[in-house]
Amino acid sequence: MLIQFSVSNFRSFRKRQMLNMAAGAQDKTLPGNCIELELPGVTPKRWLKGAAIYGANASGKTTIIEALQALASMVTTSAKMTDPKDRISQIEPFSFCRKGAESPTAFEVMFLTGGQRYAYCVAATQERVWHESLRTWPTANMQTWFCRQWNAELAEYDWSPERPSGFIRDTRLERDTLPNMLFLSKHIASNRTELEPIFRWFKEDLVFLDLSTRAQMGSGFTLKQIEEKTALSNRIVELLRHADIGVTGARAVEIETPKGLLEVLSHMPSELQESARKRRWVEPELVHRGADDEEFPLPWQSESAGTHRLFSLIGPWLDILQNGSTVFVDELETSMHPIMVMELLRLLFSDRENPKGAQIIFTTHNPLLLDTTLMRRDQVWFTDKDTEGEGHFYPLTDYSPRKDESLIRGYMSGRYGAVPFVPKGLLGLDAGYEVLDKEKACQNE
Repeated sequence: MLIQFSVSNFRSFRKRQMLNMAAGAQDKTLPGNCIELELPGVTPKRWLKGAAIYGANASGKTTIIEALQALASMVTTSAKMTDPKDRISQIEPFSFCRKGAESPTAFEVMFLTGGQRYAYCVAATQERVWHESLRTWPTANMQTWFCRQWNAELAEYDWSPERPSGFIRDTRLERDTLPNMLFLSKHIASNRTELEPIFRWFKEDLVFLDLSTRAQMGSGFTLKQIEEKTALSNRIVELLRHADIGVTGARAVEIETPKGLLEVLSHMPSELQESARKRRWVEPELVHRGADDEEFPLPWQSESAGTHRLFSLIGPWLDILQNGSTVFVDELETSMHPIMVMELLRLLFSDRENPKGAQIIFTTHNPLLLDTTLMRRDQVWFTDKDTEGEGHFYPLTDYSPRKDESLIRGYMSGRYGAVPFVPKGLLGLDAGYEVLDKEKACQNE
């Protein structure tokens, strides 16, 4: 479970920006949207199952997701570094300040796994890790398991604490950790198990889905569940039946090698072409209800873009609920009706359907999701940019909206910021009036 995440000096964010998943103590609405959980040393007892991020285009919505994804990528791939001079590709400092490239990008994430709370911090430039630390709270008292700080004067790392509680230091492993490598990753790669729950949280419990138009989310995962008749297959078909798209069933059907692939492979070696032809190719086939309740299967290419997107998403969505994952989704509503998106969110906010406390953090432009029967006020966040191109991330609760206030109207009117500012229109108000004036002049002549 994600508790909070912060980032600074990353892409459009210069100063520290923080997402906090603690539920507001005074807000008693929609209790199903919260996870009731007492943690040692923490006052809040309720944690949000989801958060929506709104903002204008290029305001930094996706950057919040990509920041945690960059940290997760560092954790899972860092141990593969073999050359200490290789650059850390995940580090992308603030774009609109030359000094930003010289300062470390900083990440801090607090999360719960295996019933224990951890806080993991990393600060790095593209050349080296400047700081890395891991803290935990097995009780109300904090334990620092390791802290690694670059000492520029001595050109070496200072490691602490000398004798950590709950963790055994390995000075040889510390020395063998390259400057562009994370100690957490090196520890796991050395077949040590003490830090494995932390590593597994980054590698397996975090899920990133890009539903934007620039991404092509395939149907492979959902199709595999249908073809292999896994535990999720019946639930997938059940959800499709209730989605009001006229679907009564789903199956996997064999097809010939896709023509588009053959065209691409025509320029490749003959063995690759032959391998593609011999491979078994399958695609979804949905069965639709017709006249007199007769069933008609349709080719996958005949289905709408929205049906493609819904089918592709259902499998991973149910898997997330089954495993209690924390999922980050970019542009959740792409190609899907707002009501369908609302119903997907209600599944995740349901205690019955989500007993393991899965969480979702998603970006959206859809103001209809600000419905107060769906989302709590403390689940809504905004991104905005100032005149110097610096991004800012802030919660709706900063504006203390009234209980009876229409969040949809307030957002669309710009009361909370995070909307495009185009007072003169896309062509400019003066230019538009000039065109109208010329048209009127011509009519008068």
